[in-house]
Order: sequence, then C-alpha cells, then structure tokens
Amino acid sequence: MKSRKVFAVATVFAVGVVSAGLAGAAGVIVQPGQAPVVVQPSQPAPTVVQPSQPAPTIVVPQQQPSTTVVVPSTPATVQASDIVAQEVRAQTIYANKIKAAMVQGSIHQSDAVKIKDTKGDIKLPTVNAGVIYADTIKANSVVADNIYVRDIQRD
Repeated sequence: MKSRKVFAVATVFAVGVVSAGLAGAAGVIVQPGQAPVVVQPSQPAPTVVQPSQPAPTIVVPQQQPSTTVVVPSTPATVQASDIVAQEVRAQTIYANKIKAAMVQGSIHQSDAVKIKDTKGDIKLPTVNAGVIYADTIKANSVVADNIYVRDIQRD
C-alpha cells in the first residue's frame, strides 16, 4: 500500500510538473484539489487616439481696391479764340482782351498780340495751363506770372 501511495504521490507530482510546464505555455495553472483556472493573456493597453486639432482659422481681411485719383496734368499750351471761365491760371498769358473782376500777376500791355492757329472757344469752370494764347478771356479771376495783353477791363 505504501507503494501505491508513493506511486500516487509521484504521479500527482509528475502531473503537477508537466502541468506547470504546460500551464506556463498556455496560461493555465492546475493545482491539485482546485478547479482549473484560465488566465487570459494580458491585453495590450488600449490605444488612445486624440483627435487632431483643426488648424487655426486665419482670417485675412479683404483689401479694398485702391482708390486711384488721376489728376489731369496741366497742358503745356492752350490756344483758343475765346475763353469763358470762372478762373484762368497760367504761368504766361497772351491775350488781346481780358475782361475779369480780378487780375493778378505782372501785366505787360502791348499794341497787339498776334495769335495763330486758335482752336475754337473754351467754356470751362477752370482753365489751367503753362501758356495760354487767346483772343479774348472772360473770367472772374485771371492769375498768371506774366500777362501780355492789349486791352484789359476789370469788372
């Protein structure tokens, strides 16, 4: 009987050793007198994916179209038979007759001013030029550095 006990103990021991070896490989531990327990292999930690942050919104204000002011340049020379305006300005004026309330500049009276190739009449609020050739100028004010005129009337 003793040999049966020894055989039973040896068998249990051998089964335990083999079971221990298998249990390590399969994740199962068997102990005598207890029900087998299955241990699941540890699961990897869950992967946490952070949603990517949207790129910041950049607002670029729309630029207004540039306002370009075109200032017409003063013509170098104006030739006309008659000029009717509120204001006539030039560096030099050559005229046979000027009728204006105000005349400002150096006035040089001459016998006659000969004007060639006049281009008709001019009627504008303001006439500006470097040099003006006219038979008659009617304006509220005439301003020039030098005014060469035959007849001048101030109203």
